[in-house]
Amino acid sequence: MKKLSVAILGATGSVGQKFVELLSDHPWFELTELCASERSVGKKYKEATKWVMPSSLKTEIGNKEVLPCEPNLKSKLVFSALDSSVAGEIETEFANNGYFIISNSKNHRFDSDVPLLIPEVNHEHLELIKNKSGAIVTNPNCSTIGLALAIKPLYDAFGIESINVVTMQAISGGGYPGVPSMDILDNVVPYISGEEEKMKTEPLKILGKFSNNSIENAKIKISAQCNRVSVIDGHLENVQIKFKNKPSKEDIIKVWTEFISVPQTLGLPSAPKKPIYYFEEDHLPQPRLNRNLENGMAVSIGRLRDCEIFDYKFVVLSHNTVRGAAGGTLLAAELMKAQGYLNGIIDE
Repeated sequence: MKKLSVAILGATGSVGQKFVELLSDHPWFELTELCASERSVGKKYKEATKWVMPSSLKTEIGNKEVLPCEPNLKSKLVFSALDSSVAGEIETEFANNGYFIISNSKNHRFDSDVPLLIPEVNHEHLELIKNKSGAIVTNPNCSTIGLALAIKPLYDAFGIESINVVTMQAISGGGYPGVPSMDILDNVVPYISGEEEKMKTEPLKILGKFSNNSIENAKIKISAQCNRVSVIDGHLENVQIKFKNKPSKEDIIKVWTEFISVPQTLGLPSAPKKPIYYFEEDHLPQPRLNRNLENGMAVSIGRLRDCEIFDYKFVVLSHNTVRGAAGGTLLAAELMKAQGYLNGIIDE
């Protein structure tokens, strides 16, 4: 297979670096162009970024010249790791000029013609961009992704009335350099700007029904409280859930452990063989022990038990910079290519 050239916007930040790391040896995509803000343009990538990934930066990538975030790139498939303060206008400009943008930023998530995509959950929403010559596809918030993957099979099988979720979110979710050490060490910060609103609203679009080229949001009441904790990677969420048709614990665990979707049947390169792992042990999942399952692309669930207020409660863990950011966005691109949504892209 001839590799499709791709570019990254916002390549110097922490999510941009994770894109670089994941794309370095990708079987379908070739990382051709790296773009960033004006202060980095013209520099070699290794000089423009402070590399914080665990792997070594490849020499050929480090020596690439950083380009401006302007729609005159060779690559027509573009991953956006731009900060939300600038992402909206730039991504729109690229889409209007015939580029396919897959974005990790929040700006376009609720545009009526933009899929808010988790490939295992709402792959059919890609029909919003069918036959388009340029488009935006968005990745949800990192904490939303773990929750949505955990509740998708339950929603389909039993129906859901309401959810209460309390998150314990890793510091890497705030980017680099992120939260100052004097604010997070020996501490929990009980507020993350904008996070609770995203968790209350994004799952409704993601679980929404696609019909007549539009999405009808799911009707679930969601309450969310979000906390920043002193963990490097891995968002842990305590979830309480009330069903329309209350199942048994055995039925819940069965639909979790048997859940697969289109990325698995297509064998996409970044797709976990099992999207969901359930642990019987009371002390699992834990970020340090379980966040890297399936290269960080699987969701871990444990501690399913009766709830005195709702029907059940359980714990969900997901890797926020892999499944919740660059890895999830890369999987979306693989799905788009495998299902023919990128057939119109031709390298110039």
